[in-house]
Amino acid sequence: MRAKQFTRGERSWLAGTSLAAMLLAMPGAALAQDAGPVDPAPQAAVGDEAADIVVTGFRQSLGAAINLKRQTVGSVDAIVAEDIAKFPDQNLAESLQRIPGISIQRDGGEGRAITVRGLGAQFTRVRVNGLETVATSTDGASSNRDRAFDFNVFASELFSSLVVHKTAEASLDEGSLGAVVDLNTGNPLAGKDGFTFVGSATGSYNDLSKKWGPRLAGLMSWKSADGQWGVALSAAYSKLDTKQMGNNTVRWSQARFDSVNGTRCFYQSAASNTGVANAGGVYTNGRVAACDQAALAFHPRIPRYGEIAQERERLGVTGSIQWAPSDATKVSIDGLFSRFRETREEKWGEVLLRSNERSIDVVNPVYDGKGNMVSATLNDAWVRTEHYLRKSQTKFYQLGGTWDQDVSDAFRFTLLGGFSKSDASIPVETTLVFDDRDAQGYSYDYSNMRRPVLSFGTSVTNPANFQLAEIRDRPSSTVNKFRTAQLRTEWDVTEGFTVKTGALYRRFSFDTEGFTRDTVVCGNGGVDRVLGTVNCSPSSAFGPSAIYGLPVTSALAELFTLKGAGAPAGTTTQWLVPNLAAGTDYTKLYERALTVDAGNTRGVVEKTTGGYIQFDAKGEIFGLEYAANAGIRYVKTEQSSRGLNNGTMVSVSRSYEDWLPAANIAFFPHRDVIVRASVADVVTRPSLGNLTPGGSVDGFNYRVSFGNPFLDPFRATAYDVAVEWYFAPQSVFSVAAFKKDVQSFPISQTITGTFASTGLPLSVIPPSSPAALQPERTEGWAISTIVNGTGASLKGIELSVQAPFTFLPGFLSHFGGIVNATFVDSSANYTVSGPAIVPGGGNIASVRNATLFGLSKRAFNGTLYYEDAKFSARVSASYRSGYIDQNSGTGNVFEGYNSTVNVDASVRYKLTEGLELSLEGINLTDDYRDRYTDLDANRNYEQLHFGRTIQLGARFKM
Repeated sequence: MRAKQFTRGERSWLAGTSLAAMLLAMPGAALAQDAGPVDPAPQAAVGDEAADIVVTGFRQSLGAAINLKRQTVGSVDAIVAEDIAKFPDQNLAESLQRIPGISIQRDGGEGRAITVRGLGAQFTRVRVNGLETVATSTDGASSNRDRAFDFNVFASELFSSLVVHKTAEASLDEGSLGAVVDLNTGNPLAGKDGFTFVGSATGSYNDLSKKWGPRLAGLMSWKSADGQWGVALSAAYSKLDTKQMGNNTVRWSQARFDSVNGTRCFYQSAASNTGVANAGGVYTNGRVAACDQAALAFHPRIPRYGEIAQERERLGVTGSIQWAPSDATKVSIDGLFSRFRETREEKWGEVLLRSNERSIDVVNPVYDGKGNMVSATLNDAWVRTEHYLRKSQTKFYQLGGTWDQDVSDAFRFTLLGGFSKSDASIPVETTLVFDDRDAQGYSYDYSNMRRPVLSFGTSVTNPANFQLAEIRDRPSSTVNKFRTAQLRTEWDVTEGFTVKTGALYRRFSFDTEGFTRDTVVCGNGGVDRVLGTVNCSPSSAFGPSAIYGLPVTSALAELFTLKGAGAPAGTTTQWLVPNLAAGTDYTKLYERALTVDAGNTRGVVEKTTGGYIQFDAKGEIFGLEYAANAGIRYVKTEQSSRGLNNGTMVSVSRSYEDWLPAANIAFFPHRDVIVRASVADVVTRPSLGNLTPGGSVDGFNYRVSFGNPFLDPFRATAYDVAVEWYFAPQSVFSVAAFKKDVQSFPISQTITGTFASTGLPLSVIPPSSPAALQPERTEGWAISTIVNGTGASLKGIELSVQAPFTFLPGFLSHFGGIVNATFVDSSANYTVSGPAIVPGGGNIASVRNATLFGLSKRAFNGTLYYEDAKFSARVSASYRSGYIDQNSGTGNVFEGYNSTVNVDASVRYKLTEGLELSLEGINLTDDYRDRYTDLDANRNYEQLHFGRTIQLGARFKM
């Protein structure tokens, strides 16, 4: 008879239940034995355990975090109390990167999102005071419209502990392939009796913006003498202006040019020898080798230098009220409010090769060995300058309550509930564009790929050379809401054996809507300042010289000077950009009616119900002490997705179920050694942007993207083995190996077709894009959707050592260090579109094996510190190797970021018991963000730096 082939879920469930059965079958005497060095805390209460720890210095806080790690059965890392408040971290993401296995992605010089053991931000679930939530902000391109949590919304001073669960348990909230991160605010009943106040005031200075900004934080708490009541209130405020300086290309592409070195590349007909200039005609099709070489080589689409100025203001307030009328009862109400405002202003001087190569003459092209036209002079080029302004704001609210009750010595429960809302709005996202569409003598040189020479051959400081060609405004909003209710119970069946059960209800809603006021001023109807249409004819109010735009005057322009961008000699460093206030008033941009942006108007509602059962045990097996848990979690997800398709709102509903077994065990071969092992089935629900039943249109790159509301979740089986040696007080050396087999992994699928074949109306094409004037082109459109793929795998090793140097003599004993390293590899198959192999041909689709998006193969963090009764100092460095983060376009295979190194430092001196002075430095090496397109050629996409930030302040306590 043929043996039964078990499914992945059945295999993991059998492993978990077998362990549970083994534990249940043991004699009561064995279960009752003391587990020695470990008394595992209930997993759901790990955040509270951390908040109860009182620390008085950096070294003590490290020890508290080690104790928390040591007391858990699964793999847990933490940062506790002053470890956060006393490091020069601008937000929570930068605090979390000190934990082994965690890397961060920065935006505007600040940490924004995290990856855990190689899995990107969308695979990490975040809970604030036990409640899952999502906080959303904006990056350089748009709002976060996915499940990723934006940690830059919160100041690190607001939280008492950060706890990272790297392995799953049945009692731990599902939804993560990477980790569950607990952010915990104040716990007043854990403090001392009476009134406590702690405050800090800091001035922050950025050496690129040359501006100072305040950073203020305070905590007030009160605890009654009888220990029954506690109240805490904390607040943090910061404001800082920063700049990003450098260059980018907005990718590289292939295209056919008008001529190369004076030889025409287009003819009147296939048999003709007469060239056709600027438009129309038939390409040479192999008759001119120079034309073919230029057409097949990659060139920068929009080579440019510029400046990005950012003004960021962050306000956060937390409050907690706790009541404990007896040792058996504790009721907590916790609230959190955060407001994050940002004004982002960009000024660029560029050439718009993108989609305009047909009219451009190439002179003296130079090619490298990677298929790039690295330098050339361009005539009849579209010289463009841009001025961009975006004002954004995120408001985050959360209110939650917890009732912890000991019903008897053996039975207790926790009732938890609350709601949260993250409202990210962009009321203004405006761009004005000046064009000179027949400029002569522009040259670029990317021989040094990261420091190009970009030189304009015609004057870019003379208003008469420009016309106001495009005006855009794209306001939007994104709202995430959570409502949660959970019941958790624990029953101590006998000493050393506990049964945990729980039930949950969670409702998550995601709503985003976008609008456009985009307009090409002429050639597309344009807009009149009053009536809504611009007439570029000689009789119009704008005059006869408006050919493709409105005449530029000095009143509509301002002079920009490039400084601090690292541009080599020969680069043009002054040009005119539109004056936003004058230009928007002149065109009455903000009086225009809004048009719905179909691709960014969609929503998802998810209702999750379920429960779990888990068995916790400790005792001995063959004389070897252990602590273990095993159980299974059931969740049913009811999902409704909506989006615009053909101008009509379409809604699609579905539901699916998951059974998620998990088992963790820790052995203690020696009092100071722990060996851990875990296996679990885990799940992450599909990316929100992929679930829309609607479509979006990119009229610049001729791409149409459709969502798929029937995508399966990411499902995986996770394995983890670790050895931890607590070789001295406040010290640990650990090695962990982990593996994740991902069974379902959504991938993109792209075909080439006409726009008409999509069934979408022409009105959804952005009016400022080339496709608005030419909706069908010879090469066709790239039509993409998301389908369920074949899966992926991930494996890695995590190393960490931390210790005070108490074994050294004299003052050297006050030093200490923390070092960790993570090595990860993964394998996933993607459908990619590679380079065209014939001039003007379509990109060639193929399947390419690569790492998971967002995965760095190597990451290192290290901190060296010194601390005595008065003086403390720290320096920390973090390294992250390069990684791909998404599929690219225009024939490039993937795009991502090259390696980064960030160095921060802190010096503190305690004047009195209650007053401490500090000097801190962030990004001391002024590391550049080096973004590339095409994994093989590593072409320059973006090269920006953010400057150093210096903080000078004081901290006082009473």
